[in-house]
Amino acid sequence: MAKEQKSCPRLGKVGGQAVIEGIMMKAGENCPTAVRLSNGSIAVYENTFVSVRKKHKVLNLPLLRGIVNFVESMRLSFQTLTISAEAMGVEEEETRFEKWLKSKFGVNIYNVITVIAAVLGVFLAVGIFMYLPRLAADGLSRLLHTDFGVWSAAIEGGMKVVIFILYLLLVSLMKDIRRTFEYHGAEHKSIACFEAGEELTPENAKKHTRFHPRCGTSFMFFMILLGVLLGFGLRFVLPDWFIANRWLYTAVRLLLLPLVVGLGYEFIMLAGKHPNFVTRLLSAPGLWMQRITTREPDEKQLEVAIVALKYALVEDFPDFDRTAYAPPKQKEDEKKIDGEDGNAAV
Repeated sequence: MAKEQKSCPRLGKVGGQAVIEGIMMKAGENCPTAVRLSNGSIAVYENTFVSVRKKHKVLNLPLLRGIVNFVESMRLSFQTLTISAEAMGVEEEETRFEKWLKSKFGVNIYNVITVIAAVLGVFLAVGIFMYLPRLAADGLSRLLHTDFGVWSAAIEGGMKVVIFILYLLLVSLMKDIRRTFEYHGAEHKSIACFEAGEELTPENAKKHTRFHPRCGTSFMFFMILLGVLLGFGLRFVLPDWFIANRWLYTAVRLLLLPLVVGLGYEFIMLAGKHPNFVTRLLSAPGLWMQRITTREPDEKQLEVAIVALKYALVEDFPDFDRTAYAPPKQKEDEKKIDGEDGNAAV
């Protein structure tokens, strides 16, 4: 079975991301976003993303490709979230402030919100997942009047895992996030159905697992575990006075983050394409975390995922009717063109 999966050309061919009431699927340079609109219809917003790795082959080297992929994934993620947010507000009239932003700077309110959220997210991530665990380890050491030495790295790592799990559990209580987690499950199930070579229908996709080894959740969790191992290594390499300085220690961890990202990417790709005992064992914690970040989707959500997947895989589904899922504005523009052509013909 492992050998069959290993040779399957469909493995790793497509990936995706759950967004607000929809899903983005990426296959090669195609990355369409399918969204369930308020009127119940599905609209697909086409987009393409060309990786810088295509222009500069040196960036395809191991480790480097993981760093580049992480940066590009973040950029594409923000673009996709903006697309889905705009899609859900297509019927809303622009405010004066939104019109002013567009006329003066050529951006809309969703772009501004996305940039602000990204900046705040980086600061929070550094503070919560790097500085706070170190602070907690030092506090526990003072409280117990014990120098944990190298084992402080284990305490820091444990704190990171606890914070990560608590964060996911808390956000999963929010209604909109819970819906997004259901679409996340739909994304995984539809990809699993495609990779299994079955006909892509909501009924078939529903039978498949909602856990996937190439998921971003597994990637994040594996990076945390790598960070713990890296923390142990730093305790042996760096002098005590350096480690005692929280700001310097945090700065070093930040500088080494690209290495962690690169290693994490290599493992995730290996686990996704070569399932065996070792990769399954190392993937198990990340897959368990997906019990929080994915939920069982309904058939309507699976339908959205399948539409996005078929839209992305043009060569695999050449007969798929893509015109049926044009966004409302595009349909209105087409009607206007048809009307103008009709008048001209008369």
